[in-house]
This record gives sequence, structure tokens and C-alpha cells, in this order.
Amino acid sequence: MSADKAIQETVVLVHGLWMRGWVMAWLGWQLRRCGFRTVVFSYPSVRGTLSQNALRLSHFVAGLDAPRIHFMGHSLGGLVLLQMLATHPDPRTGRVVLVGCPYRASFAASKLARKALGRCLIGRSVQQWLGQPAPECAERYEVGVIAGCKPLGAGRLIGGVPQPNDGVVVVEETALPGASDQIMLNVCHSGMLISDQVARQACAFLRHGHFLHDMEAK
Repeated sequence: MSADKAIQETVVLVHGLWMRGWVMAWLGWQLRRCGFRTVVFSYPSVRGTLSQNALRLSHFVAGLDAPRIHFMGHSLGGLVLLQMLATHPDPRTGRVVLVGCPYRASFAASKLARKALGRCLIGRSVQQWLGQPAPECAERYEVGVIAGCKPLGAGRLIGGVPQPNDGVVVVEETALPGASDQIMLNVCHSGMLISDQVARQACAFLRHGHFLHDMEAK
């Protein structure tokens, strides 16, 4: 893909739990260096339900003037993306990159959900995801999955998170049936937001539909 063609395509960046849109700024800058236009979607990750946030995202996307729209979601942001694609799909959807996204539920979140305080912490979107069947949309879109295997994060406080993990999300939890490509990198959950490896792999997938597996963590 030439830079001229890529610049016409937009990448929507969606943040994770307890965050706001500004945390995606560095990844957005890196994707712009790859030739893409980037926009950031911000939403109430604790207060809003998954359905509500997916609807908000669909309205946001509908207002974009772009011939093709790609998506990149970190953690809960990836779940919001999948929910939107399943319930409010946009015909301009291109490729989708999920980064540290717990598609197969979440050990950490499920453990926190057992207590009232924990349920307040994980919020309504995560609770909805844990209580519903995961939407299946990989067969309709090109989806790339990036998992981390550096165990640094809040999972240490919870305890018992299965290995390998990124400190919050277990690698196995990121597996998406029918995904176009999946890769594991030596990066922690929060570190994904400022990782050169993640940015490089995301650019590769958005441009070509596959990751650079010579850089994969062994």
C-alpha cells in the first residue's frame, strides 16, 4: 500500500478500562508515521455498559468522513469494538487489531467480580462481557490479535493469574477463533500503549493483513 493510499484510510483507536482517549496518543502518532489518519474514541469505561459504549462508538464512526475505517482496541477497548461490529457494523470496516484483549473472558476480572468492590472496579462493560456469549465476527473481518507475555501489572495484586500473561490478561484469553493472525510479544499490559513492537506490528497488520513473526516472543 502506498503512503498516498494509506493516508486516505482512518484508524479508530479505542482505549481500555479506567483510561481516557489520551492514552492512545503515542500509538496514534506511530500509526500516522505509517501513513494512516488516526482518531481517538473516548468512552465511560466503568459507568457505561458494553452495549451503550458500542452504540456510542457506532455513532462516532458514522460521523467519520473516510472511505475505509480500520480499528485498534486495547484491552476493554477491543471488546467494545467487537460488540459494535456484532451489533452495529459499518460497511466501511477494514482491518481490526486487538491488543491485550481478553476475548475468552478474564481470570482477573472474574475474580474481582465475586466481591461488590471488585464489581465496582471492573465496571458495567466488563460485567456485561463476562455474562454474555462472546460475539463471533472474525469470519466477517480481518482481525489481528496481539498478546503480551511480560507479567507486570495489577494481576500480581489479584494473584493466581495463569501463565503466560501480560500482568493482567492471560495469553490464552486473547485467542480469537477465526482470527486472521495472532502474535505474542514480550510486553506488559500497560506497556502495550507505548511499545515500539506493538506499533510496528499494528502497522504491519493494518497494511498487509499479517504480523511480522520474526519479531515474536519465543
